[in-house]
Parts: sequence; C-alpha cells; structure tokens
Amino acid sequence: MERVTRKPFQGVFNIIRFNWHFYLLSAMLLAAGLFFRHLVPVQVLLWALVAATVLSLGVSWYIYDASRLYELQWLDGLHIHSGAQIVNINAGFDETSQLLSQKYPGALLRVFDFYDPAKHTEVSIERARKVYPAYPGTETINTSAIPLPAASADVIFLFLAAHEIRDGQERSIFFEQLRHSLRENGRMVVLEHLRDARNFAAYNIGFLHFFSGAAWRQVFASAGLRIEKEIKITPFLSAFILYKNGTAS
Repeated sequence: MERVTRKPFQGVFNIIRFNWHFYLLSAMLLAAGLFFRHLVPVQVLLWALVAATVLSLGVSWYIYDASRLYELQWLDGLHIHSGAQIVNINAGFDETSQLLSQKYPGALLRVFDFYDPAKHTEVSIERARKVYPAYPGTETINTSAIPLPAASADVIFLFLAAHEIRDGQERSIFFEQLRHSLRENGRMVVLEHLRDARNFAAYNIGFLHFFSGAAWRQVFASAGLRIEKEIKITPFLSAFILYKNGTAS
C-alpha cells in the first residue's frame, strides 16, 4: 500500500472544506455589518468576529498541520508487538488507519466505522465521507453491537471520534463493550478536544461540541476503565491511555 504523507495545510483546509457554512455565515455577517456600518455602530463586533475566525483557523493549523499529531510518535510507549490485534474506530472520517498500518506493519488491524446518519448528524462528517474513501476493509458497525470477541483486542484506538456519540446512554454502552473486548493487559487510546478554557478561547461556542475532562473520566470509570496517563498533544488535545480496572502492570 502506498505510504501516506500529509500535505501542507491539509488539516485547516479540510476544516474549511467540511464546515464552509460557518465561514460563509461569518462572511455574510461581516459584509452586512460593513454595508450598514453608518446606521449601526457594530465595528467592534465585526472585528471580534474576524479575530475569532482567524484565531480558530490559526489554532486548527497549529494542531492539525504544524504539530506532530499525525506522526504518532506520542504512541511509542504502547510497544505494540508483531501479531497484536489492534482496532481503529472512527465516526465516518478516517485519517489514521493507514498511518497506524504504517507504524505497526506487523500488527493485525481492524477498522470500524460507527457513523449512523440518523444519530450522528454532523454535516461536516457527511461532506468528509464524500471526499475521502473509507480505509480498505472498513466494517460498518452499530455502537451497541461491536463485533469483537471478549478479550480479543490488544489496543483500541478512538481518534477524535467518541464525542460524536452525543447520547450519554449510548456512549456508556459503547465503552462498556470496548472494555469487554480488551485483553487483560490491553490498552485503549481516546484522543479528544476537551470542553475547557483553552478550547473555548480557540473555538468560542464551538467548544460546546466537546465534552469536559470530568465527563470523560466519568464515562471511563462507569465502563470499568482506568486512566494510565493523559498525554497533552498541544494544549488543545488530550489523549487518554486506558486499561481495564484492576489489570495495571
């Protein structure tokens, strides 16, 4: 399989491409404000809108293009052995399965896509699916019926996907199943933005699409998972390395 390398500005370009309606609305508001500026004193609000848009795109470029997020060096501590069963689960947009196959060529990789347009209604995901084909062999699954035998997976990856499960009960059932599927010494890697001050500063009200660190810890604990460590990949992204409760080595 051809080796994948990311293009310059690929991350921020995808954000604009898949969320163009937000930027179109911002441009329309800016144009309207400039047109009526003599009638309504909105200059401060207009400049705040411009500043917020530029800041969010700048932060996104930093995270998805300038950082080493997609080099996956932050996963080196997992020590995945040849023949290990690894699982990568996405919510309809998969930028990492081929990267994982390149990083762990001796592992057995399964890829699951839990996207359900009836439940996971982000329009950006629908647009992304039309542009990026699924990784070869990707299996479409239901969050309440994950096709993994008990204690079969060495490592399960969830990169920027789990927050798309908006219903709390659905999310709890999902993580309980994943715990059941982990081997005794297996690990789970959950990568997410958090609903915190930093992401609010970067994305303003868009940070409401994320969950807080406390909310994630509650989900993990209720599913019988414990946090081995939390890795900050830039100030705006957190990777939780999880293991089964009672099986820490």
